[in-house]
Amino acid sequence: MAEPKPRHPEAASLRPLPKLIFASRWLQLPLYLGLIAAQAVYVYHFWVELVHLLEAVFGNQAALQALITGIGYKVDTPITSLNETIIMLVVLALIDVVMISNLLIMVIVGGYETFVSRMNLESHPDQPEWLDHVNASVLKVKLGTAIIGISSIHLLKTFINAANYTEQVLMWQTIIHVTFLLSALAIAYTDKLMSHHGHSAKH
Repeated sequence: MAEPKPRHPEAASLRPLPKLIFASRWLQLPLYLGLIAAQAVYVYHFWVELVHLLEAVFGNQAALQALITGIGYKVDTPITSLNETIIMLVVLALIDVVMISNLLIMVIVGGYETFVSRMNLESHPDQPEWLDHVNASVLKVKLGTAIIGISSIHLLKTFINAANYTEQVLMWQTIIHVTFLLSALAIAYTDKLMSHHGHSAKH
């Protein structure tokens, strides 16, 4: 017969100051609500760009010019119809919005679960798989990976539209991307070392 787990009185009733400090985590709630609002803005931006793309396919010149202005595409001759480069840049911009939206979801859901309060999603059929073992270290690694993906999309957009950028801009974007990559590798390696030491201490 298993022995009942010992109760910890401090877990049930905190002293006033620790209780106040612990309750201060709810001050982060408006921040996550603000990120949800930012998510809504990205959804609106995505659909505006998608509608412009569909209208441009059917020859709408105003929509075409809005796309060209939005992606910063410039050529010497006027553009009167979609070409492969414009379509590719617009699609990459849409993918960029989706990846940033995914990043927002990870920050909102993972951050709230880690730093504010449990969501009790264990029995929910749509619970994200990564949320099962989320903690501050895992969240940092996932955010680092997401930022690298976003940076890769931006760098690809820049290279496709390289004629409209100076060599200095291309160089610095590449350096910044490599910096993000090295930073993510360093975070992942540090997390691996900490996990290894944690398992060693338990044994």
